Amino acid sequence: MHPVDSEKTITVLISGRGSNMQAIHRACVDDRIHAQVTRVVSDNPDAGGLEYAHQHGIATTVVEADDHPDRQSFDNALAAAIDEDSPTLVALAGFMRVLSAEFTDRYQGRLLNIHPSLLPRHKGLHTHERALSSGDRWHGCSVHFVSATLDGGPLIARSVVPVIAGDSADVLAERVLSKEHRLYPAVIAACLRGEIVCQGNAVLRHGVPLRYPLNY
Repeated sequence: MHPVDSEKTITVLISGRGSNMQAIHRACVDDRIHAQVTRVVSDNPDAGGLEYAHQHGIATTVVEADDHPDRQSFDNALAAAIDEDSPTLVALAGFMRVLSAEFTDRYQGRLLNIHPSLLPRHKGLHTHERALSSGDRWHGCSVHFVSATLDGGPLIARSVVPVIAGDSADVLAERVLSKEHRLYPAVIAACLRGEIVCQGNAVLRHGVPLRYPLNY
């Protein structure tokens, strides 16, 4: 065990099945990440990942946008749910809400996201369909620190997969997802070790600014 690291905590935000949340949790259980997932927060009460959290004794909170009169009220409720545990890191894992600058500034340097494309290519939704329609030869996933710019925060690392002739969007998505489940825990572990930090718009590894995203 790692008595100091084991005190570090992660709150994960999800909107759906939470497969990356599950990968993060398994990495914590296996001691590949020296921390604990202490809370899962969702904007969707029917998110499949909530059941996984319940089964594994992880606290859950649902914050629905429809329960709040405006964006500011929703952001405040979301922040209150996160701050209940004062987590070391906050990981977005399929959380389908665009976050305000005030919210991202509040967690600057400890708010991460994984995106299913090789950023800065294919920001936003439907990335696999867009990779195929664009004739991309390579596709993949990226982890970045979160800013108020959609999928535009400082880029940490990427993992690449080939696009194979005859791929459907679903087949390509599964190939990328297997990479996501390895990439995200690896980056989270490096951040918790202090190996990777965010300084303004730059990512530093061992104190040296990254010129290019890491490749996993």
